Formats: sequence, structure tokens, C-alpha cells
Amino acid sequence: MKNEKRMYKNFETFLLEVNNIKKISILGSTGSIGTQLLETLDHIENIKVVGISGNLNISLLEKQIEKYKPKYCAVLNEKLAKELKNKILNEKTKILSGIKGICEIAAIKEVDLVVCAISGMAGLLPIIEAIKAKKNIAIANKEPIVAAGNIIIKEAKKNDIKILPIDSEHSAIFQCLRGNKQTSVEKIILTASGGPFYNKKRTELENVSKKEVLNHPKWSMGKKITVDSATLMNKGFEIIEARWLFDVENIEAIAHPDSIIHSMVQYIDGNVIAQLSIPNMKYPLQYALTFPERLYSTEKRLDFKNINNLSFGELDEETFHCLKLSKKALKSGGLMPCILNSANEIAVEKFLNDEIKFLDIERIVERELEENKNILEPTIDDILSMDSEIKEKYKKRTLD
Repeated sequence: MKNEKRMYKNFETFLLEVNNIKKISILGSTGSIGTQLLETLDHIENIKVVGISGNLNISLLEKQIEKYKPKYCAVLNEKLAKELKNKILNEKTKILSGIKGICEIAAIKEVDLVVCAISGMAGLLPIIEAIKAKKNIAIANKEPIVAAGNIIIKEAKKNDIKILPIDSEHSAIFQCLRGNKQTSVEKIILTASGGPFYNKKRTELENVSKKEVLNHPKWSMGKKITVDSATLMNKGFEIIEARWLFDVENIEAIAHPDSIIHSMVQYIDGNVIAQLSIPNMKYPLQYALTFPERLYSTEKRLDFKNINNLSFGELDEETFHCLKLSKKALKSGGLMPCILNSANEIAVEKFLNDEIKFLDIERIVERELEENKNILEPTIDDILSMDSEIKEKYKKRTLD
């Protein structure tokens, strides 16, 4: 048995060497995705963590440095970067700071794959730097693709690099498209759990508590994405992401509370290919790490004998305006998806800080979409400028 295990591990090593995914940087190693990624790596041989980054949780960064021995670690908060440096005097890890430091982590020469798991727009510049350095990217960070998807995809094509989606829905689509021609795709079907308020009426959402919002029925995620799931903004973001990642305009989102089918692709001959698994982020994480091969996973398997029914339904855009606003922003194009994202980011932060109510999130987003002027072909500077402008405005502003 031991010999069989050793032979299998050698085969894993062989596959990883063939695909040249040996050394990785993890941007956002202390978040929900980053920590699950490292847990996944613990079961895969021959992947070396060269760089990691975080923001506020330096105690966890310290533990990760001790365990994984990365050459580099970047801390967005410059004061905490100095504190971490003093804590790890006996380690050989070089501590970098600020957005410049994170960009350095994204462009390390020896790295083969950059995993972007930073929450919010902080991931945009590091992604651009990774692409320019010709690094393949595994991306869990929605916001940069939402705000600047057209620019990111153009840069990726120009530099001949792969963007591997980690998000469960986009990983599912990516897998369902494998081996088929782009021209044979009729539409993409994104599934949604519906969040904690599926089938609720709008009047029931006026006074929901933060605890209720963060109580997702299926997934264990970070606070920001959990709020986005409750407003259905997350599904709106995923529609925009899918548009750019897969170059498909016909995208439908449907409710699937069971969270077993993670998305589907319908082809022009009427056949539909779906990807199924239990709701567990470690499946798409491992697939992105080992692509194009599939290696053994120790995670729990889907047991069809225990599935009595798979249910589907419509997503109510009149109750959840964020979904409707996302589609409107995508249709308008240009700077509008950036405005959508930035307004949502600041609104969710205010909600989590108990400054506004749940439905105020969509009200802030709608107001910003109406008040700001669109630029049809924005640059990265335009996007960053608009993002900064909206966030600065709301630092002192309350919802009227």
C-alpha cells in the first residue's frame, strides 16, 4: 500500500513538472480563498509557495511564513508590514509593503502561476502586473474582471497567458467548455443558490439583520462576498465576468438552491453540459492549480443516492435590484461596470459597519450609476480614478 501511494505521488509530481506549475504566488493568502488554497496545497506535492500577501492579519501571515517558507511576503498596510518584519527576524522571507509590494509579488520572475484572491479592487494593478510579466493567473477576485474585464482579457491575449477561474460557477463553465468549439455555444447558464433570502418578498428585506445576511445556507465565504450573495450582486458580477472570461453574450442566471450543479453550457444542438459537485471551494481551487490535469482529491464525494431532487427557479429582479442593475451596467459598457462595482464595494462596507440598512446597498449603487458620466473606452487610470472618487465621496457621506 505504501509503495502504491509513493508511486502515485511520483506520478503527481510528473504531471506537475510537465505542466510547469511548480512555483506560485498567492495574493490574499489570509482570506477565505487563500487559506483554503493552502489547505489544498498541503495534499499536492511539488508546488512551492514563493510569495504571499495579506493586509491586516499579520499573525496568520507569520504562521504561513513559518510553515510554507515563502521567499517574499507583501503586506498592504505599511505599518503592519514593519511589525511583521520585526516578528520574523529568524526567517529568510523578505517583507514588502503597500500596493507596490503586492505588485512585486505578482511579478516574481521564478513564479509560474499567480493566484489572485484579494478582495475588492486592490487586486486590479497586481493582476495587470502579473499579465505583463507573462504569468498565468488563477483568479478568485471578481472585482477587477467586473470593472476592467475588457482590458484584462485583451492584455492576457496579447501576452499569451491563461486566466484560470477559481470561482465555482466560472470553473464549472470552464470545465463544460473543454473540448468544444466556441462557435457551438448557444448560451451559458449560471446557477445561483439564491442566498439566504431566496423566495423572500421585498418588504421582508427592509429590516433584515447583519447576522441574517451573513448566514449563507450553502457556502462558507468571506463577509463581503456573502453580502453580495444575499443581494444577488454576486450573481450580477458573475454574469459580467462570464461575458469577458468566455466571450459569450447570451448568459442566463437561474436559481438552484441545492448548489449541486455549479453552472451549465447549452450548445447549438440542444445538448446541455453541466458540472456537479458538493459545494466545496477546494474542488475548483485544485482544478486551477493542476490544470490541465486532474489529480486525486481527498475531499468528500457527491453521493447521488442521497440526492432526491434538484430544484431550479427564477431569480426575482424586482425584489433583488442589484441583479437588474448589473445587467444594465454590462449593457451600457465602458465605465459603468466599474461604477457598479465601486459603489457596491463601499455600500457593503457601510452595511457591515452598521451604517446603513440592507436595501440601502442597492440604493447607493443605483444612485451612482445614475449620477456618474460614462466613458465608453476607459483606461486603467480612468477606472482607478473613478473607483477612488466614489470611495472618497462616501467616506464622509451618509445615505440621504
